[in-house]
Amino acid sequence: MINRRATLKSLALGAVSALAIAAVGPLPAQAANKELKIGFVGVASGPAAAWGTSNVRSMQTRADWLNETGGVKIGDDTYNITIVTFDDQKDPKRAIAGMEKMAQEGIHYVVGPNVDDGAAAVRPVAESQGIIYFPYAFPKSLYVAPASNAVLGMVANYQSGPAIYKYLMDNKGIKKIAFIAANESDPLSQRDSGVAAAKALGLDVVAETDTYQNDTRDFTPVLTPIVALKPDLLVLSGVAPANAPLLIRAARELGYQGLISAETAQDATVLQEGAGELANGFISVGGASTPEIRTPMMDEFIDRYTKKFGEYNDESNTKVYALEYIIETLKANPKAIDSVDEFKKTIDTFSAPNPYAKGGTLKYVGTSSFGQKRQVSVPMVVTEFENGAFKTLFVGEVD
Repeated sequence: MINRRATLKSLALGAVSALAIAAVGPLPAQAANKELKIGFVGVASGPAAAWGTSNVRSMQTRADWLNETGGVKIGDDTYNITIVTFDDQKDPKRAIAGMEKMAQEGIHYVVGPNVDDGAAAVRPVAESQGIIYFPYAFPKSLYVAPASNAVLGMVANYQSGPAIYKYLMDNKGIKKIAFIAANESDPLSQRDSGVAAAKALGLDVVAETDTYQNDTRDFTPVLTPIVALKPDLLVLSGVAPANAPLLIRAARELGYQGLISAETAQDATVLQEGAGELANGFISVGGASTPEIRTPMMDEFIDRYTKKFGEYNDESNTKVYALEYIIETLKANPKAIDSVDEFKKTIDTFSAPNPYAKGGTLKYVGTSSFGQKRQVSVPMVVTEFENGAFKTLFVGEVD
């Protein structure tokens, strides 16, 4: 009887306690992280897919890493990062649709597009909807005032081109240079910049008007007259990763013995599969890292990326930076979470340690090229392809 009464008393007290909790609400719990959406609008399919794929994979790898370690503290709040992607298929109209989608979702910070046409096409949407975007596109009009919403995410061809040509003049004795480009605005613009830089350096430009259609698969006819001119350097202006090995193979099979270069980043796997040893000696702008300058954090990023996707793209050494710049700038000024004007105010004075390069600093540059800071600072790594992998030729930087 005593046990029964004790049990009834305990149940009654428990019921009273439950009612009391219900009356005042649940006990405090640890607040859930907020969500910070960062967008990607760019090419992730077709001949130039490697450019956008490395963007998306870099962003997803870093976002997963940050979320796994508790999220990102910005001001008084902690955020989990969500990457929202849109494949524009290298179509400017789709790029516009993608940027409009980002605006509809309330996203203020977007990585991409990856080509000139797309980056120019989305500018009105970005400016009217309050979006800062990080294109991998080179037209100066995107970064020169009154434009202010685009931040160049890499080294431009008109910055790397002269450095490459000067290096090859000094170290390889090149004197004659030839250019070939796809008959599209991006490659043609890059070709024109390259031609101007080559002439300024005193090189003899023996070919500067030869073009091909981007869906070309037999490059022998277009390269035959260029090879006959015997240039010391053949520049593949703005070449898409899928076309680079085809052009290299065709040139070598025609007997071309000179150097070949490009100012666009390439994919080592694609080069090896498409051209094999014929691609040995091919010079291009690589990812912004080398074994000599990598930090342990960069090594871990590469390891996480490789485990997540089963392979690694050297270009992601550059593409890892955009998300990092966005997050670190927001941490420097939490008001920028909801205001791109606050983000812009922070650009001129922003500085943070570079987690991926030894002794480096995250900062915005571009004053020399654009008259304002609208470019991320990443190491300018120029690479040479050899037996399936890139090796570092030299490292520079942009003001």
